[in-house]
Amino acid sequence: MEYVIEMLNIRKEFGNFVANDDITLQLEKGEIHALLGENGAGKSTLMNVLFGLYQPEGGEIRVRGKKVDISNPNVANDLGIGMVHQHFMLVENFSVTENIILGSEPTKMGVTNKKDAAKKVAELSEQYGLNVDPYAIIEDISVGMQQRVEILKTLYRGAEILIFDEPTASLTPQEITELIQIMKRLIAEGKSIILITHKLKEIMDVSDRVTVIRKGQGIGTVTTSETNPNDLAALMVGRQVTFKTEKGPAYPTEETLTVQDLVVEDYRGIAKVKNLNLTVRKGEIVGIAGIDGNGQSELIEAITGLRKVKSGKVLIHGKDVTGMKPRKVTESGVGHIPQDRHKHGLVLDFPIGHNIALQTYYQAPISKSGIMDYNKITEKAQQIIKDYDVRTQGPHEPARALSGGNQQKAIIGREVDRNPDLLIAALPTRGLDVGAIEFIHSRLIEQRDNGKAVLLISFELDEVMNVSDRIAVIHDGEIVDVVIPEETTEQQLGLLMAGHAEKDKKGGKHSVE
Repeated sequence: MEYVIEMLNIRKEFGNFVANDDITLQLEKGEIHALLGENGAGKSTLMNVLFGLYQPEGGEIRVRGKKVDISNPNVANDLGIGMVHQHFMLVENFSVTENIILGSEPTKMGVTNKKDAAKKVAELSEQYGLNVDPYAIIEDISVGMQQRVEILKTLYRGAEILIFDEPTASLTPQEITELIQIMKRLIAEGKSIILITHKLKEIMDVSDRVTVIRKGQGIGTVTTSETNPNDLAALMVGRQVTFKTEKGPAYPTEETLTVQDLVVEDYRGIAKVKNLNLTVRKGEIVGIAGIDGNGQSELIEAITGLRKVKSGKVLIHGKDVTGMKPRKVTESGVGHIPQDRHKHGLVLDFPIGHNIALQTYYQAPISKSGIMDYNKITEKAQQIIKDYDVRTQGPHEPARALSGGNQQKAIIGREVDRNPDLLIAALPTRGLDVGAIEFIHSRLIEQRDNGKAVLLISFELDEVMNVSDRIAVIHDGEIVDVVIPEETTEQQLGLLMAGHAEKDKKGGKHSVE
């Protein structure tokens, strides 16, 4: 058997915390090898060791049979190893080509030769079916296209072995399908891939073998064609996982959120939300289904005070909160799990304990007479870390050091713990493993059963179908229909999301009330 990568008995420590405990992973030439584990299991740490970002305390690495010391990413690049990070390493106001050549700029007579570089980028893009414009500016292209730029960065440097770290965490379903095709194209061109993920469907679709790690330890390696999602989930979390969300009937009462004729514009003055009407009542979960970019972000930001409203109203318990500052909206009884956890959810360089206190630091019991009690902050943080299984070394660890999934669990814990009347959950399970998804869904349903209103925004159709009591379908900034999950198929929902609104028997659209 020809192994292009062998990571043998790798041990990585951070102080007293053992992130990787005697893990072995072997990558065959020409395969897609999935690395599966819960949030915080040590997947990214192991790959950061392979890429030279971390140095292991034990074990050895072999590349094409030869023992190597990968002291930094430049050594990894020289060995033909490239890494596509979960959070892209791109300069937003640089062009595609400028980002790709950054650090290895080709020069002619001492001057950077961007024209030749752009030509090579275009050739690589065509060869691997990436369809990237070498001259596009990063901030002007989609997340999926930015990821392709990251892939091109590795290929430009001659990578034969590619590490994909949670590559689908920020992608739409269509972009995920396209990425899987790109990965298969890379394999056909002779590359080998390690895929870090916790999405079982993608593993079954694309991988050849799977190595499972749990709480920093290797559980084993299995052939994908000889296993199934249920067995993989059990290996990953150490117990059987229920994929179907269990919930009883909803008993909604009075309206908590009322959105009336809402119009919201983007920074160019173009309407992204158009005369939108929506209600969410106490004791129900309303899901918003739609293709990314149809006004979901602008709607949530308008409700929560993060974006200016052009016209229309947002009411909480009948009180007009339109245009209020985010803190005032929060104090009116709104909890917000934001779509972008880094931009609107966390201060990454603050300790995770301080992040957990961000919404309540000025209130009793944390604050008294304007003075914060740091012991109370620590107590509250420890409680949420325990209740939500946030894998961290403690409340004083910087939020930046946590895995994406554990950052998400800390935000969800912070917002749910405040017991808001309306909980807005925007992509709440993005980046979470199946065990954590099951847990978060149960918390959302628990909020509903406690008489709270929940507004769920998700691009995962199965999540919207399983968790929601009603589904409002958004297309081009408008609610085109409101449907009941039990009376709707995913195919019908997909048609509505594409703008094909069905009419009821009377010839009018379904009510959005």
